[in-house]
Amino acid sequence: MIGVLDHVGIAVRRLDEALARYRILGLAPEVIEDLSSEGVRLAFLPAGSVSLELLESTREGGPVARFLEGRGEGLHHVAFRTPDIRAELRRLEAEGFEPLDREPRPGARGRSVAFFHPKSAHGVLIELVHEPSSGAAPEPRTLK
Repeated sequence: MIGVLDHVGIAVRRLDEALARYRILGLAPEVIEDLSSEGVRLAFLPAGSVSLELLESTREGGPVARFLEGRGEGLHHVAFRTPDIRAELRRLEAEGFEPLDREPRPGARGRSVAFFHPKSAHGVLIELVHEPSSGAAPEPRTLK
């Protein structure tokens, strides 16, 4: 079952510039991570019980690069926690959601993730997030 809202993803052209703007709002990055498998550099900024995830493309033609080319900076996705990501993938697909991932894949902060096409949710990319079964996510790599 879908759980609480985990984070809201925001595509940005330059992560360092975006971080400077969000710091003015009082939001500081908890994690800055390079997720080379997805061609992104990202930062998570806690904002109460939800985080903002700023995403900068590091690879031409990657998913975030294509998003920025087509739509510009802004809301990229909404992510929800789930205790059983495989079961939730199957359930949502049975309900007519179009999966972009048939199986969970490695995501930021040591979590497993899966995405659903934006046309499944009125133009919003949906991400499912599952933490490792050990209960605690591994320490994220912080890059400067």
